[in-house]
Amino acid sequence: MRPGERAEETEGAQGAGAGRVLALDWGTRRFGVALSDPTRLIAQPLTTLTRRAGHRPPLREILDLITRHEATLVVVGLPLTPDGEEADAAAEARALGEAVARRSGVSVTWWDERLSTAAALRTARAAGVRDRDSRERIDQMAAAQILQHFLDAHR
Repeated sequence: MRPGERAEETEGAQGAGAGRVLALDWGTRRFGVALSDPTRLIAQPLTTLTRRAGHRPPLREILDLITRHEATLVVVGLPLTPDGEEADAAAEARALGEAVARRSGVSVTWWDERLSTAAALRTARAAGVRDRDSRERIDQMAAAQILQHFLDAHR
């Protein structure tokens, strides 16, 4: 899989092509979240969700965001190895997406997230943002990168 390609998706993951799309940048401690506009043209950082080490992902908070923003599709960043292979982190991201689809009834698709954090870091540094002070914001920006690539590929 090349960077930016999508992986498998739940049935109907393209939805009706209308409505907001919520994206998740999966992480072991933090989940960056981004949201599209209703026309699916522009991705914007939304928030960062956290979890304590060794605990489950913040599924309840994700479901609340889906409901609050009336998302009709969820894109989960799939953390692949540099060679495009799936390792443990990808399996956990897939499990999260499946749980979101099952609990919300909203379709979920996975999107290759390689290089999204690196691109977000470059953007943040160019704006004069220090990495240590802005990890949560960088996670949101990475989710927005994933989502914007997804949106651009589906125009």
